[in-house]
Amino acid sequence: MIIVMSVMNGFRAELIGRILGLNGHLTVYGQGAPLTDYARLADDLKRLPDIVSASPLVEGQAMATANNVASGALVRGMRPADMAARTLIASHIVMGDLARFAGDDAAIIGRRMAQKFGVSVGDSITLISPQGNVTAFGTVPRLRAYKVAAIFEIGMFEYDSSFVYIPMTAAQLFFRTGDGVSGIELMVKDPDRLFRVRLAVQQMVGPGVRVFDWQQANASFFNALQVERNVMFLILTLIILVAAFNIISSLIMLVKDKSKDIAILRTMGATRGTILRIFFMSGASVGVMGTIGGFLLGIAFTSNIEAIRQWLQSLTGTPLFSAEIYFLSRLPAKVDPAEVILVVGMSLALSFLATIYPSWRAARLDPVETLRYE
Repeated sequence: MIIVMSVMNGFRAELIGRILGLNGHLTVYGQGAPLTDYARLADDLKRLPDIVSASPLVEGQAMATANNVASGALVRGMRPADMAARTLIASHIVMGDLARFAGDDAAIIGRRMAQKFGVSVGDSITLISPQGNVTAFGTVPRLRAYKVAAIFEIGMFEYDSSFVYIPMTAAQLFFRTGDGVSGIELMVKDPDRLFRVRLAVQQMVGPGVRVFDWQQANASFFNALQVERNVMFLILTLIILVAAFNIISSLIMLVKDKSKDIAILRTMGATRGTILRIFFMSGASVGVMGTIGGFLLGIAFTSNIEAIRQWLQSLTGTPLFSAEIYFLSRLPAKVDPAEVILVVGMSLALSFLATIYPSWRAARLDPVETLRYE
């Protein structure tokens, strides 16, 4: 239970950290049209309490292609200063330099996209817009080549394989938003408490503008994680209950086997309380030793879970944690001390409860009847 709950906590923490590090906690979108006068609006929003930053961006879907390989991409246009302020990207640049992120033909892509296309820093990728140019001969796809200025790797498959960043002026030209932007991303001090901040932002921007927070944008995903976490806790609790029943059955068999010895002890003066304590300590020692051993093993396994995964993967030759399925490149684990205490306490409590009935049954044995049948 310690291992499974730690992995579930690690998943949630890693996903939230990457989602919130790459996307805004709150995003202000135009209602069916680009936001104009975004610079003034961003400055006004930054003055609100609890708002850390406000970054205008142009966002849209496109087809990325290079070396005869094509893939869908989410293109985001940002100002160079805002891009440098995104520490999750700025601190995970594996090739190139953010200083080259300027002009009309620069692009920053993820490492998995670069590997898929077979490109490196200085090579070009072509973006094809879904909105083509209308000509006398029909609609012609609108495309533009961009030179790779840097490559990032944040460890989340979806972002490393599909996100393309270009300067905001280049994105405005590519998506034909004019002087407007798609939205303004806001970073807040406490992303888990957004209600008051969102209400203040909504009052400032007024009607005709949509405000979305990260919880709304990823609600179904995190709800699924929470449901899975609760179900796993229930299933593992049932497994611990099965272990407790094993203690009960083992002690009952022990009482049955030692009934003659119990009768002899009673005839020598041992009280029922003494017999009860003997079998209670015998059963409790099994539960305590098992709980301590499980606690130590769980903490040790959790602390080295990625190394163990790599060892098992090299031993079997089979990928045990596919980034395409689980989104993350590493198997995460985060130990919550409160949950560990809860699990250990529950295990000890069930172990003690499991010893009560067999101990009581041993104490209630009639020595006269037992020795008569023996």
